[in-house]
Order: sequence, then structure tokens, then C-alpha cells
Amino acid sequence: MFYNKKKKEERENINILNKSISHLNKVLQEGNFVELTYLLGNKKEMFIRNFLAGISRGIGIGIGVTIITAILVMILQKIVTLNIPVIGEYISDIVEIVQRSR
Repeated sequence: MFYNKKKKEERENINILNKSISHLNKVLQEGNFVELTYLLGNKKEMFIRNFLAGISRGIGIGIGVTIITAILVMILQKIVTLNIPVIGEYISDIVEIVQRSR
């Protein structure tokens, strides 16, 4: 009887331990703890990852600004062709200033 009681306590302790380990594993995965410790341990990989991320952001910003500027120039050209008195004069003044600065 004592043997069965001891086995039952061991099984309960093992179940509690398994639940604790599962909870700890879940918390560490949610916090990306493993990836963070890996990056902190490997300085070269952290440098390469950040360098590539910076280059990607720079290229993305450059492309985005180019597209937005092209769209704005097209809209301004359409406005100039409409010959709206006040707006057309203002835009033509801006175009002249830009051409003089070249």
C-alpha cells in the first residue's frame, strides 16, 4: 500500500513538472527568447541582419519617394494643362523657379 501511494505521488509530481515545463516553453516561444539569445550570442550574424535590414529600408524609401514624386508631378502637369487661372499661375511660377535653379 505504501508503495502504491509513493508511486501515485511520483506520477502527480511528474504531471505537475510536465505542466510547468510546457508553460515555460510556451512563455519562451511567445517572447522569442530563443532567437533573442541566439542573436545576442552571435555578433556577426546580428551585424549582417541589421545591415541588410538597413539597406532594404533605404531602397524601399528611395523607391517609395520616387513613385510618390512621379505621381505628384503627373498631377501637377494635369493641373497646368487645365489652365485654371490662380492655380496654373502658381504652378508655373514653381516650375520657373525650379528651372532657374538648374
